[in-house]
Amino acid sequence: MQMTDSGRTCTVILPTYNEEKNIAGMVTLLREMYPDFRILIMDDGSADRSKELVDALGYDNVVFFVRDPDDRGLTASVCQGITETNTDYFICMDSDFQHPLSSVGQIYGSLEDGYDLCIGVRRSRKVLGLKRSLGSWIFQIMASAVLFFRGKKRSADIMSGFFGGRTEVFSEVIRDHGGRFEMPGFKVLFDLMKYSPDGINIGEVSYEFGERREGESKINPKVVKSALRQMGVIGRFLARIYGAVKK
Repeated sequence: MQMTDSGRTCTVILPTYNEEKNIAGMVTLLREMYPDFRILIMDDGSADRSKELVDALGYDNVVFFVRDPDDRGLTASVCQGITETNTDYFICMDSDFQHPLSSVGQIYGSLEDGYDLCIGVRRSRKVLGLKRSLGSWIFQIMASAVLFFRGKKRSADIMSGFFGGRTEVFSEVIRDHGGRFEMPGFKVLFDLMKYSPDGINIGEVSYEFGERREGESKINPKVVKSALRQMGVIGRFLARIYGAVKK
């Protein structure tokens, strides 16, 4: 996708940790499909060859940002990426090809159409397996309830890791409310929505959620505990119980 003269600039934020099997291919395809977009890789101290492989590509407008090892976490990575972004829009996605690159252009188009936030909504979660799929739906229901009681707008996929937004809007959200985010956690979109302006315009783009192409998933019991802590007083209570059971 080439941006027209009236189009605004966009940065694709890729939070990574040990993605050497995917990252070079991801960056290459993004550059081919969206040559005008900037790419910001927010790396949580990978111990593999991720940086070496990206640097070897020699692309302009691709930055491999090595983050503070004492501030690890997907939410922390994305939030720092948003605040480091100097373009009108940002789009956050995974580096493992579970989020289709073709949908990046759709999200960008929605932002150009006037939406402040556009969320990639999974048509199916079967690829997660029965246990994780059920857990994802439970968290979706809980998160939707939290947003309802806070008077915030909701989405069909609040747990999505594939979304884009207006940089100015969400840099301000992070600046004013980031101290209350679950920074070591994985559900950054939920925190951004909890503290977003009341009148925010939210769009959605549906997509097929694919299987990880290479490497291993980072999902572990800490993800569940962290997500529970985002659900308010009751969620934090359940997180303590869950933590005690998993010890």
